[in-house]
Amino acid sequence: MVLFVAIAAPTNVVAGQSHRAILRSELVFQNARFASAHASTIAESGGGLVVAWFGGSFEGGPDVAIWVSRFVGGRWSEPSEAANGSESDGKRFACWNPVLYQPPNGPLTLFYKVGPSPHEWWGMVTTSPDGGRTWTKPRRLPDGILGPIKNKPVRLGDGTLLSGSSTESGDSPPKWRVHFERSTDGGRTWARIAPGERAGKEVNAIQPTIFVRGDSLEALVRTQARRVYATWSGDGGKSWSALTETGLANPNAGIDGVTLRDKRLLLVYNNSTQARTPLNVAVSDDGRVWTPVLALETEPGEFSYPAVIQTSDGLVHITYTWKRLRIKHVVLDPRRLQ
Repeated sequence: MVLFVAIAAPTNVVAGQSHRAILRSELVFQNARFASAHASTIAESGGGLVVAWFGGSFEGGPDVAIWVSRFVGGRWSEPSEAANGSESDGKRFACWNPVLYQPPNGPLTLFYKVGPSPHEWWGMVTTSPDGGRTWTKPRRLPDGILGPIKNKPVRLGDGTLLSGSSTESGDSPPKWRVHFERSTDGGRTWARIAPGERAGKEVNAIQPTIFVRGDSLEALVRTQARRVYATWSGDGGKSWSALTETGLANPNAGIDGVTLRDKRLLLVYNNSTQARTPLNVAVSDDGRVWTPVLALETEPGEFSYPAVIQTSDGLVHITYTWKRLRIKHVVLDPRRLQ
């Protein structure tokens, strides 16, 4: 059963970087000490922007570390290493999927994963007291808690911190399962919650992005089914409905979104069932009907794994993987997305 419909609106979609809502479009770095870059995340901290991603020889390689760049004086700083997968016994594993989160009070937080593969990785966390310049010694999250698996956590009105998370099995093909991690004490302890079961075939889904809609929550997820799926919560994330198909395409690729201050929802996703291009922006008034308004990328290649925030000045900042070589940053004025 399809509960959500993505409305095709080709007359409103402008290809490439020419849309009037785009205020800035740039690569975060031109040169790097690593061959491959992927899975960026962005936060506003210390009066500026901080972007992180994983970079190394290739995804899953033991030299893959978490890298950070800060927007200072109108330009991005040279990438610096924030964390790596070195263990006390001398072994080193790949780092994966960093997630930045700036709490209302307290240091900038960086969640990430370490391990030889997604079905064997574990959650790590470190903090920065100075907006991403320096980082504390990383610590491992409790067993069974992975942290936000790709997309930023959300803070609810009562202070609850809610992360979208998921697991991937070692089967071929892997079995994917979504869950949520909920903390009422600022991240010291966590409760793990899975969506309700649905009749019939289980949905292979990962990497929720959470939208706050008044008293209700909606999470959209990446799947192996060539469609984005959704789940809802009416009790602050303590329970979730069974996953249900939407009309939004998904080529087995990450998505991200944000609830704007004007109450609209904004989603960045690959509007394709086969390839990680094009990369599109869609908006919704109710979380059920989505209207594509902008194509960020339309050329062949990989443009994927977006991260989205709205900053204190009301602008929307998007980062994403650019051809697995660089991280791209785009600034939008959401008032121009009509």
